[in-house]
Amino acid sequence: MTKSGWGKFALLGFLWGIPYLFLKVAVEEMSPSSIVFLRVLIGGIVLLPIALKRKTFFIARQYWPLLILYTVTELIGPWYLITNAEQKITSGLTGLLVATVPIWAAILASIFGDHTVWHKSRLFGLIIGFIGVVAVVGIESLSGRQDIISIGMVLLAAMGYAYAINMVNRKIPEVPGLALNTWAMIITSFVYLPFAIISWPKEIPSIETISSVLGLGILCTAVAFILFFKVVAEVGPPRASLVTYLNTAVAVVLGVILLGEPLTLGIALGLPLVLVGSYFASRKVSR
Repeated sequence: MTKSGWGKFALLGFLWGIPYLFLKVAVEEMSPSSIVFLRVLIGGIVLLPIALKRKTFFIARQYWPLLILYTVTELIGPWYLITNAEQKITSGLTGLLVATVPIWAAILASIFGDHTVWHKSRLFGLIIGFIGVVAVVGIESLSGRQDIISIGMVLLAAMGYAYAINMVNRKIPEVPGLALNTWAMIITSFVYLPFAIISWPKEIPSIETISSVLGLGILCTAVAFILFFKVVAEVGPPRASLVTYLNTAVAVVLGVILLGEPLTLGIALGLPLVLVGSYFASRKVSR
């Protein structure tokens, strides 16, 4: 990877590590539906002219059923679940639980016929990763500091992410990522519009909340997606996916430093296990 590539990789890891901080601030004054709506609306507004300029906006009719499925499992479901969960759990724990995506992706790959998942190194990753998840969920829920239902919401969102990635790679790899995500944001904004109207805040949110929502839409959504496409073009999808580990570290550190969140025993034990497990579970091995 070039120096420029490493720079993009590091910036992407930061941009996808700070959403949990922004969400934690925003949910104090706004409903999850309103936050998701504004996030995808802003992201879509930024991405739409870029997609049109690059002539990658329009998607053939036969791909639309899969586009809808991608939108549901990548945005509509996960973004609401994660945003809602951050009302009751810390941003660092949220980032850690999202880091289980490679583990769920490996399991799904096996279900869909990729038997390399059961190679000893990847199996080792699955086992270590699950030990980490059990440690985090068990310790955090039993301690009473974190809500078990909210933890389950984030894990379900991570499974949705894993399915969306797997489905796209298997069935529509030829559809440009820019077009796919631009349409997904447009569709999601229409889905959440009525819910956002119903739950719209009665008072004007604080500067911190407004800034957080703008950061979510512009930096963590539009800019991050564009940057991700560039990283994938330079290093390929497998290596680009390693940004997940950097995201998690950023989320945990920012939560502790800026929000004063505790570095709990569950996170301290589970973080290294989940990251190591995700790394080995996502490794490519020869068939």
